[in-house]
Amino acid sequence: MIGDRWGVSDSEISRAYPCDHFVASPALEAWRGVHVDAPAEVVWLWVAQVRLAPYSYDWIDNLGRRSPRELVGLPDPQAGERFTTAGGRELGRIVSVAPGEQLTGTIMGAFMSYVLVPRGQDTTRLLLKVVMRTSLWAAPWLSVGDLVMARRQLLNFKELAERHQGKAPN
Repeated sequence: MIGDRWGVSDSEISRAYPCDHFVASPALEAWRGVHVDAPAEVVWLWVAQVRLAPYSYDWIDNLGRRSPRELVGLPDPQAGERFTTAGGRELGRIVSVAPGEQLTGTIMGAFMSYVLVPRGQDTTRLLLKVVMRTSLWAAPWLSVGDLVMARRQLLNFKELAERHQGKAPN
């Protein structure tokens, strides 16, 4: 499918993701990944902060409000809490979490898992898989749209984690 893969290897596509348990036979499966020159514990702090803002193109999905560029010291997320906030509205729910390892949420019928894979002490692979039941004609369009937004989000997490490693949250 067009736009279903960005920045991931065949082995990263083949692995199991927590979101796989929530959607049987998805019409849409999309994988994204980025290499982050920061330890997983630093990357986790940014991923967990998705509860505050979408961290993609703020002018599109956050009504121009800038996603926070500093860590605010949130407690670890819990299943049942809101997944994110966009445009001042709480959206989605967290359905599964293993602090420091993975965060899985659902929003608008899609389930997505952010998975952190440590690569040595100071590098991390940040992987994202999105699954959804949808019509077969809509899946390619949703995949391309998600690619644009998810790519920006992962690159923002990468930049923020690399820039802020070693800094304690406020």
